[in-house]
Amino acid sequence: MPSPSAERSETWVGRSVLVTGAGGFIGSHLVELLLDEGADVRGFVRYTSAAGIGNLRFLRAEQLAAIELVAGDLRDADAVRQAVAGCDSVFHLGALIAIPYSYVHPREVIETNVIGTLNVLEGVRDAGLRRLVHVSTSEVYGTAQYVPIDERHPLQGQSPYSASKIGADKVAESFARSFDLPIITVRPFNTFGPRQSARAVIPTIISQVLAGRELKLGALQPTRDFTFVTDTARGMVLAADAPPSAWEEINLGTGQEITIGDLAQRIMDLTGRTVPIVEQSVRLRPSASEVQRLCSDPSRAREALGWEPHVALDEGLRRTIDWISEHRELFQPDEYRI
Repeated sequence: MPSPSAERSETWVGRSVLVTGAGGFIGSHLVELLLDEGADVRGFVRYTSAAGIGNLRFLRAEQLAAIELVAGDLRDADAVRQAVAGCDSVFHLGALIAIPYSYVHPREVIETNVIGTLNVLEGVRDAGLRRLVHVSTSEVYGTAQYVPIDERHPLQGQSPYSASKIGADKVAESFARSFDLPIITVRPFNTFGPRQSARAVIPTIISQVLAGRELKLGALQPTRDFTFVTDTARGMVLAADAPPSAWEEINLGTGQEITIGDLAQRIMDLTGRTVPIVEQSVRLRPSASEVQRLCSDPSRAREALGWEPHVALDEGLRRTIDWISEHRELFQPDEYRI
């Protein structure tokens, strides 16, 4: 794939796009960016009887009014096909993403993530779209066999969730190779920022530190590569604009890793609060399923997309701390979520 001379995106004004998982953490930020770029956004959200729209509720009123909302289930092929119809491009983020939940209900996770992706691919194939950005995860790599992790790293299913995403990635690859579909897969490493739920490690740490009692965590030694959510969303938009290729997988990460223990200390330093860390003896994540080390090689994203992260870890943590401080009612720090 040729390298652009500078980071840029094509004009999105008047382009109709579908975002699956639009109500999710990353999805809502992606929707916001696409709206700012002038795109006509259709957001696919999971149907609930309460007509929930997830994190889209945090958008400004005029932004929310500009979105065409479609409620449904990714496992419903007809619903997905109707949602895809008439769009220029699709960003497929919709998935069940909670790793602990995948231990409890692996069938639902696999059906949603694999069959749901198949339904999106069939819809894209029928509609003849310009581009599908298929969103994967760094969890497909499992514990790093070498670092930094490039796109050639072996895929390892260390949880039912990661296995479901590996399956989705391979089905997407097969459609690109078999039917010449314009698909690019992006693999965000550990994305964080405002609107992320307490099930993720950074909101868990921040909410417990702000509560001022003690910080309950699992293993402190694993390392992660954290990317701020606006950088992740920008990488997805750049991927949609990339020149067509037979098939491409691109990591979105910073190339820097930090242990969970050091991350907790960094957050305490930024908040000016110190609480004792209690390492939990009972883990929600079985030891053989734990991913011990993740650190990306972002070279391909830089060369193929002109993408580099703009928001440093400390700045991203400050923004996330401020957001959680303003939305304390959404977080229950006594509930261990990791």
